[in-house]
Amino acid sequence: EIDKVGSRGHHGDPSAAFLEVLDPEQNNTFTDHYLNVPFDLSKILFIATANTVETIPAPLLDRMELITLPGYTYAEKLAIATNHLLPKQIRLHGLNPEDVKVTEQAMFKIATGYTRESGVRQLERELGAVVRAKAVEYAEAQERKLSNVQPHIEYQPHVAISDIEDILGQEKYVNEVTERTPTPGVVTGMAYNGVGGGILFIEVSQMPGKGHLQLTGSLGEVIKESAHIALSWVKSHGYEIGLTNSRGQNIMEKADVHIHMPSGGTPKDGPSAGIAMVCALVSMFSCETVPATTAMTGEFTLRGLVMPVGGIKEKVIAAHRAGVRKIIMPLRNQKDVVADVPNNVREEIEFVYASTIWEVLREAFEGRIVAREGTVPAAAGGGLVC
Repeated sequence: EIDKVGSRGHHGDPSAAFLEVLDPEQNNTFTDHYLNVPFDLSKILFIATANTVETIPAPLLDRMELITLPGYTYAEKLAIATNHLLPKQIRLHGLNPEDVKVTEQAMFKIATGYTRESGVRQLERELGAVVRAKAVEYAEAQERKLSNVQPHIEYQPHVAISDIEDILGQEKYVNEVTERTPTPGVVTGMAYNGVGGGILFIEVSQMPGKGHLQLTGSLGEVIKESAHIALSWVKSHGYEIGLTNSRGQNIMEKADVHIHMPSGGTPKDGPSAGIAMVCALVSMFSCETVPATTAMTGEFTLRGLVMPVGGIKEKVIAAHRAGVRKIIMPLRNQKDVVADVPNNVREEIEFVYASTIWEVLREAFEGRIVAREGTVPAAAGGGLVC
C-alpha cells in the first residue's frame, strides 16, 4: 500500500527511492545505496495499491497510472461471501461445509445491517463470528452425545435471518434514507471519496437575521462557493419559483440561513452538491419536501446550468446500498451510468437526467415547484427572460 510509505524522517524518505525506481528514464541503472550495485529495473511491471491518493506525494503520483476500482454492489458481496468468504471461515474453524449453512436472507442482513464498506473485509469478520458461534454449538452437541445428556437436542447447521441478532447483536447500521421522514429543508446528496461513494444530507434552516449565510459541517472552499452560488440563484429567482410576490422582494431581508452537512468530523469538498443545495434552499423557503428516497448530484452555475461531475459509479452504488430509488444527475453523466453502473443496480433505480436547474426542481419536488406562469426560463440556461 504505497499511500502508507510514510514521509521524510531521520530514517530516510521511502518515497524518494520510489521516484527513481518508477521513473522509466532512470530505473534501467537503479543503484541501491546499501549494496552500491546497479540494477536494471526497466523490464519490471510495478503494481502498487492504495486506499487514497491524498497521502501520496505528487511527484510520485505523477509517475504512476491510476486505476480506480469501485466498491462492490450487494449482489457482488453476496456472491463473494457465499462462494469464497464463508467456505474460508468454515475451513479455518475446523468444520465441514455441511456444518454451517447460511441462508441468502441471513447473508443479506449481515451485509446490510452489520457492514458499511466498499469492500468485504468487515463482512468476512462478521461471517467469522457467525461460524465461531456455530462451532461452539457443534462442539456442545457433540459433547451431549458423548455424555448422553439431552442427546435428543440435535445440532442445526442452518443460520436463518432470525438467528443473526442472537449471534451478532443489534444491527450496527440502519438504512438512513428509508428511515428518514421527508422534512422541509433536508435533501439527500451524493458524495465520493478515496474509498468509495456515500450519501450525505444537506440541512437548511432559517432564523431571524440580516441576510447572512452560515456554513457548518467541515466544508472546504469549493463546496462553500457552491453554497453561495446556490443561495444567490434562489434569491435572484425567488419570484419565478413562487417564493416572493414581486421581483424586487428579498426573501432574506430579515432572515439568516444556516446550511449544515452532518458528520462534522469528515471533511467535505467539491462542487457536486450544488443542485442538492438549491433544492434544500427551495424546500426550506417553500416548506415543500423532497422524497427521502430521492438523491441528487451535479455542479450548478449561476445561469442555472447543471454541469457533469465525477465518481458516478461509486455514488450510484452507494446510493443504491442506502435505499435510494430515484437519482437526479446531469444529462452529460448519462453515458457514465450506461457504461459503468451494473445492470442490477440500474434496474432498481429511476434515473433522471437534467441540463437546467428548472428540470431538477420539477423532478425533485414531483411537479410542485415549477416556474411561475409568464416567467418562462431561458431554454439554454434557466435564466430570466427580460
